[in-house]
Amino acid sequence: MPNPSDAPAAVPTGVIHDIGYRPYSGPRLGERAVARALFVTGLRNCFGLGRSGRSKILPMTLFGLMLLPALILVGILVQARKLLGLDDHIVAYSVYPVTTQLLISIFVASQAPALISRDLRFRTITLYLARPTRRSTYVLVRMASLTAATFVLIASPLLLMYVGGLLAELPLGRETGRFLAAAFAALLLAACLSGLAALVAALTLRRGLAVAAVIIVLLVSYTVVSIIQGISFDTGHETVGEVAGLFSPYTLVNGVQVFLFDSQESTATPPTGIGMGLAYLAATAVTLLGTVGAMLARYRRIPT
Repeated sequence: MPNPSDAPAAVPTGVIHDIGYRPYSGPRLGERAVARALFVTGLRNCFGLGRSGRSKILPMTLFGLMLLPALILVGILVQARKLLGLDDHIVAYSVYPVTTQLLISIFVASQAPALISRDLRFRTITLYLARPTRRSTYVLVRMASLTAATFVLIASPLLLMYVGGLLAELPLGRETGRFLAAAFAALLLAACLSGLAALVAALTLRRGLAVAAVIIVLLVSYTVVSIIQGISFDTGHETVGEVAGLFSPYTLVNGVQVFLFDSQESTATPPTGIGMGLAYLAATAVTLLGTVGAMLARYRRIPT
């Protein structure tokens, strides 16, 4: 007759099994170090650094194409300023991101699924959450990585234009003020685009579909808004165009830049008056906070 004491011990539940790292008894770096590593890795991966050579082709090509027009414009400004009678940039700081929006949208659309969709689709997200990393920390760090990479993409040609303006002996104070305003707007635009792209990528797990969905959301919205603004301007209903500008990240951020810094507008119907300017600021805040809240809600439903 078997002895009751020989019965197998109950298997503990709710623990991480020994897969090689549990016996470690030294100091652990904690959530802050994990977040820092995730941010740096995500930022590098957006430009293909630390990945295969094929992964570098698209982001580096887009980065070069973003710089090329600025380099040409700066060359014309520096070399032919007196000949052409130029006393300002050919393309304003505030207009350049809207002019190159196709490149920016493709970059965001291609990198958001790489940071977001892949971990969700292949369930590797559970490995991150098994460490001392809260869901909110993971979401914020991933969005911050994409925002930082997009900001680098947008702000680099603006910095090149600023340096070119100084070389062309444009007024230092004026150029510095305009560049700082453009850098702030570039950060806002990068945050809005990254939030929307990350949310779409989190809801569309297949990478190809996520890329297409992000491009559609960003470019179609701008196209529709631009058509409405053009028609409203031609028909004398500018207010309709101003309201339409709230529904595209590019026109929204440009409107905020026009309202706060009196920058050059890139649309036919920029916001006029304090009321409409405050509406643009409120819409920007809603976009940023709304995308973060929606992302947090999406990740709360993921089992660990």
